[in-house]
Amino acid sequence: MAMTMATTATGVLAFSSDPLPSSSSKVCRSSIVAVSCVSHCVCSATSGSTSTVTEQANSQKFSYSRASPSVRWPNLKLNENYPPSQRPTHVVEDVGLFENTHDSVGKEEIREIGEAGLELGDEPLEILGKTSKNRVKKMTKLALKRAKDWRERVQFLTDRILGLKSEEFVADVLDDRKVQMTPTDFCFVVKWVGQSSWQRSLEVYEWLNLRHWYSPNARMLATILSVLGKANQEALAVEIFARAEPAAGNTVQVYNAMMGVYARTGRFGKVQELLDLMRSRGCEPDLVSFNTLINARLKSGALVPNLGIELLNEVRRSGIQPDIITYNTLISACSRESNLEEAVKVYDDMVAHHCQPDLWTYNAMISVYGRCGISREAGRLFKELESKGFLPDAVTYNSLLYAFAREGNVEKVKDICEEMAKMGFGKDEMTYNTIIHMYGKRGQHDRVLQLYNDMKMSDRSPDAVTYTVLIDSLGKANMMKEAAEVMSEMLNAGVKPTLRTFSALICGYAKAGKRVEAEKTFNCMLRAGIKPDHLAYSVMLDILLRFSDSEKAMKLYQEMVLNSFKPDHALYEVMLRVLKKENREEDIHKVVKDMEELCSMNAQVICSILVKGECFDHAANMLRLAISQGCELDRENLLSILGSYGSSGRLSEARELLDFLREHSSGSLQLIKESLIIMLCKADQLDDAIREYTEARDFGLFCGSFTMYESLLQRCEENELFAEASQIFSDMRFYGVEPSNDLYQGMVCTYSKMGFPETAHYLIEQAEEKGLLIDDASIYTSVIEAYGRLKLWQKAESLVGSLRQKSKMVDRKVWNALIHAYAASGCYERARAIFNTIMRDGPSPTVDSINGLMEALIVDGRLDELYVVIQELQDLGFKISKSSIMLMLDAFARAGNIFEVKKIYNGMKAAGYFPTMHLYRIMIGLLAKGKRVRDVEAIVSEMEAAGFKPDLPIWNSMLKLYTGIGDFKKTAQVYQLIQEAGLKPDEDTYNTLILMYCRDRRPEEGLSLMHEMRRVGLEPKLDTYKSLISAFGKLLLLEQAEELFEGLLSKECKLDRSFYHLMMKMYRNSGNHSKAEKLLGAMKEAGVEPTIATMHLLMVSYGGSGQPEEAEKVLDNLKVEGLSLSTLPYSSVIDAYLKNGDYNIAIQKLMEMKKDGLEPDHRIWTCFVRAASLSQRTSEAIILLKALQDTGFSLPIRLLTEKSNSLVSEVDNCLEKLGPLEDNAAFNFVNALEDLLWAFELRATASWVFQLAVKWSIYRHDVFRVAEKDWGADFRKMSAGAALVGLTLWLDHMQDASLQGYPLSPKSVVLITGTAEYNMVSLNITIKAFLWEMGSPFLPCKTRTGLLVAKAHSLRMWLKDSSFCLDLELKDSPSLPESNSMQLMEGCFIRRGLVPAFKDITERLGDVRPKKFARLALLPDEKRDKVIRADIKGGEEKLEKMMKKVGVKRRKLVRRKLIRGAVLPRPVELYQKKKS
Repeated sequence: MAMTMATTATGVLAFSSDPLPSSSSKVCRSSIVAVSCVSHCVCSATSGSTSTVTEQANSQKFSYSRASPSVRWPNLKLNENYPPSQRPTHVVEDVGLFENTHDSVGKEEIREIGEAGLELGDEPLEILGKTSKNRVKKMTKLALKRAKDWRERVQFLTDRILGLKSEEFVADVLDDRKVQMTPTDFCFVVKWVGQSSWQRSLEVYEWLNLRHWYSPNARMLATILSVLGKANQEALAVEIFARAEPAAGNTVQVYNAMMGVYARTGRFGKVQELLDLMRSRGCEPDLVSFNTLINARLKSGALVPNLGIELLNEVRRSGIQPDIITYNTLISACSRESNLEEAVKVYDDMVAHHCQPDLWTYNAMISVYGRCGISREAGRLFKELESKGFLPDAVTYNSLLYAFAREGNVEKVKDICEEMAKMGFGKDEMTYNTIIHMYGKRGQHDRVLQLYNDMKMSDRSPDAVTYTVLIDSLGKANMMKEAAEVMSEMLNAGVKPTLRTFSALICGYAKAGKRVEAEKTFNCMLRAGIKPDHLAYSVMLDILLRFSDSEKAMKLYQEMVLNSFKPDHALYEVMLRVLKKENREEDIHKVVKDMEELCSMNAQVICSILVKGECFDHAANMLRLAISQGCELDRENLLSILGSYGSSGRLSEARELLDFLREHSSGSLQLIKESLIIMLCKADQLDDAIREYTEARDFGLFCGSFTMYESLLQRCEENELFAEASQIFSDMRFYGVEPSNDLYQGMVCTYSKMGFPETAHYLIEQAEEKGLLIDDASIYTSVIEAYGRLKLWQKAESLVGSLRQKSKMVDRKVWNALIHAYAASGCYERARAIFNTIMRDGPSPTVDSINGLMEALIVDGRLDELYVVIQELQDLGFKISKSSIMLMLDAFARAGNIFEVKKIYNGMKAAGYFPTMHLYRIMIGLLAKGKRVRDVEAIVSEMEAAGFKPDLPIWNSMLKLYTGIGDFKKTAQVYQLIQEAGLKPDEDTYNTLILMYCRDRRPEEGLSLMHEMRRVGLEPKLDTYKSLISAFGKLLLLEQAEELFEGLLSKECKLDRSFYHLMMKMYRNSGNHSKAEKLLGAMKEAGVEPTIATMHLLMVSYGGSGQPEEAEKVLDNLKVEGLSLSTLPYSSVIDAYLKNGDYNIAIQKLMEMKKDGLEPDHRIWTCFVRAASLSQRTSEAIILLKALQDTGFSLPIRLLTEKSNSLVSEVDNCLEKLGPLEDNAAFNFVNALEDLLWAFELRATASWVFQLAVKWSIYRHDVFRVAEKDWGADFRKMSAGAALVGLTLWLDHMQDASLQGYPLSPKSVVLITGTAEYNMVSLNITIKAFLWEMGSPFLPCKTRTGLLVAKAHSLRMWLKDSSFCLDLELKDSPSLPESNSMQLMEGCFIRRGLVPAFKDITERLGDVRPKKFARLALLPDEKRDKVIRADIKGGEEKLEKMMKKVGVKRRKLVRRKLIRGAVLPRPVELYQKKKS
């Protein structure tokens, strides 16, 4: 009973592949799997004391009703006409879920192989209605008469002996001699008595020997040996066998019986010794001997490959053919160990040698297929046995049921149960237990409890297996309260818990972390007299260690070791780790000693366990000792040791260990090198690992192992070292190391990220050719995305096509990747076709799919169709997501469409989509580029109100905005806000600030900021250097500019031609034409070839310095070099002569150009027209313009001399032709023409020329505007004449608006002049002089240079009341003046009559207000002189009064000690500064 309960419990736990799925106790996991492999034979071979205790503990005998053939085959109506002691001859010991209970009838058959032959030698024995082939010897009639009632005599004597009380003796029955017995009868008495009490059986045997009532024979000896063997009394059996007389003992039956004794406990060595002893004594083994030998070998240990075939061949070598029992023994052993490969080999050998399988063979094969999870084959065998004429029995059905229950096939289990019912088989305990366990594994605990109740309702008594299954399932589900209740029900039902029951409950408590309950259960098990097994000890030891109770853990460990149980490696690791944390060095030494002596572990294994237990010092010493003793390095152990060292960061100690191994194990250099590389990879020391690998590869030390390549590749992929990964993978394949599926997938992703999708695609195909299945959709997605980035959508399309051929349903991610691949090339129609395909066939499109469609339109530049597509998608029921709207907004933002962006932004907010930080960045960046100051400031305020703080990119956009519009004060404020927010400026921040300083003509501060930028580790952009050089050049700070330029050259920066041109312009403006020449040589040395534009700059430099002859030499050199010249170099020379006043030479050069085959173009026209506009006398202007007329261009002179209406259309046609030309041809020509017309008082003509320029977009349409609350003008980049024309027209428009009262003006009116010069003319000074002469209310802006601002009210009053504004209409003079009405004076294009007054006022008074300037300019010279002197004298008197007041205040402050800083500048100093 005890054995049955134990083994059935084993079967339950064997069915459970993972009793503790959580990480609560890995010991429980490994231990249960180990216990599940133990067969009931091993359980039955425990010590006699254990068996006795267990028998006493189980008073209720387990019986299996289907032991009877009439029950097993209810449809055959068989009669039971054989004694109850007989057993079927073919047994499958391990069928289905509960391996031992299935064959509770026949489980002793293999153990009785020895005695079966003895019984069959005397009497005919009927088995399943068939007569045995063994025949009895002929006897006399008297013997035959006695033989007819031998069963009654044996039974009579057996009953009397078993009915004796404990104090009575067998001799009292035997001496009575109420029945006459033969020696054979006494053999059966010994056997039948031994079935109930081996002690009484031995007493009968000893009494018979003492009385000498029979001559000792082999049969009697074999019988008593068999009885003692069944009772696990090996020592008594050995003693009886040893003292047996040679005549009786030297027979095959006795040897077989004794081998059976040893076979029961799996003592294969003893069985082998007996077999050799038989042969040495001349007793040849028979088939039973070999079957017993095979049985002993199978019980002695696990099956090794080809063991079954080797054992069969050994039988054949002895001249004996294996029979069905031999094969069934081997197949049953394979079934117990779930060794399908060996079972199939034995079965095939059986068929090949024409040994027909019987029902038990089929049962065993069905069992092994079921255990290995191949239910299809189990079903096939079931059909095959029916086709062979065998009738399935209960074992067959339960084995088949187990096969499908194991894989959780509920429907098939139900079908088998229905078929069993049709065949007359009801659900028995085994069936219920199997199904209960199936549902328990599926977590359907309600169904489990329902089956449990059904089982009780069906008069099926739950046994220990049932309760164990329930407790095990509930424990795994962490339902420990319910599990405890089941244990209580088990005890109330009178079913004794088995070892497995207690173990399941302890495991459940351990998983739940309930240490106290686990300890109580363990102690209860001990009190019940059940000795813990390996699992129970391991679980309790693990839970104690997890709670760091090392004291109790060590006591339990010692008890475990004393009972011959050894912890596994994982448990030793946990134990050592806990002991190390508590610094229990003595216990560590003891554990290490136990591992070495009790577990027979070698030094390397112990070292690995020590390292995993974080006992590094002990591990290193152990490994050194092992190597010193000549042990070879084990690869896996060394890798484990170094891996643990690497993960714990103890690299120096690991290297010391490797150095020691390198010295003492010279034959393992390759392994040591590989181990070092793997350890460095695990320690994230990838650079060192790659260096070691490269050195080893270059020196040809080794080709490397898979583990090493895997470690290197995985680390390279994690650190995005794709080039290195590619090289290592190539080496791996070159050396013939086969990659795994994971490595193939990793390298596919790597090559995709590197931009080599073709290589990645090839790897996929190669992996598939090798039978490796790549079923991860993300792998294919990465390749398709890489194809998309390279715009190879055709190849991406082919990859998806191959996927569609392999599987009916392609993953949604793959479809989306293909849509995006099309989108990257702007293939909207193809992307839409894929979208429609997945709409039709599935899987349904996602937001990513929709975004792909929109991206295709965006890339194709079809932004206007976005709204159409969105409407179509909405009609199809799709909701447009926030990401899609963001995609649209970003597209319009990149296109610079502010109107659409603002519309989408407002629509988002109206739809309830709250803006994100990214959206704010996009909006502010776009509006900043569009210089929409108010909009930017409004969004920043909205953003802060929403709880978002502007980040650095947003501040950078605002810096660029204010820098772009020249509001440098706000730029500085933004930078201050960046610092207050604790943000660290980046490159954009510094570059923008430096640009701001350059534009504000403060390059020294920009240079200082650049030095600060470098100190924080940031390198300025080349454009920043260019801006600084340009700013220094404009201020003629040549040393600083040259220092920056030479610094770039010293850094070996690759400067483009623009840097050299910038320096040439600087030298040109400063008149250093010699440096310009040197720069030209340096430019050639740097490998930058000068162009015509370069030579043009050099010539302009000569021309600007008044050396037109040098410019002409450069032109002559260009001609000598045979270059194909345009009008550009000629225009440089001609312009140089014109600026120098050498008009005749300029005209001469014009004629030479024409002779050289070049027709004058816009460049030449512009030079002559500009020179004419600056000529002092009208006659000089006419000469210059006639020179143009002689070359075929008469329009300028006709504008001066004619009054034809056709001139308008001619100028219109001319501007239309000049518009598309490069070098701002139309702009420069119109500017020169406007200067000419204004200078010679043809201002009405200048007005309509100005309007034609606006028409052809040569000038901006909004150059001046008078709109609702937006009066303003921007004359930057215009010539002085054009600006004066535009200014007059603007004033006229504002005057009309002031008189009409509409449109309304803003509070202030801004006029932008800029600070740049155009052809050495300052627009800012020119316009100020013009407005100051008129006494206008415009004043310079205090915060920004290049701006004039007037209060709107003052401006309107001035326009209405001022005499200067009475007639603002532009008119042509009736005749040309004799001289130019304008004069260029120190960069100011000013009215010639105003020049003396302008000089007098500005030189003596400096900057004065416009009205004061106008009054002084209108005064005669003498009166103006008196007024200026009086003004200066009044200023001096005022200054003296201020000095006296400041002196008094200063003395008071000193006395009161209130001075806190530097003294204010003296008024006199301020005045002198102002005056200067």
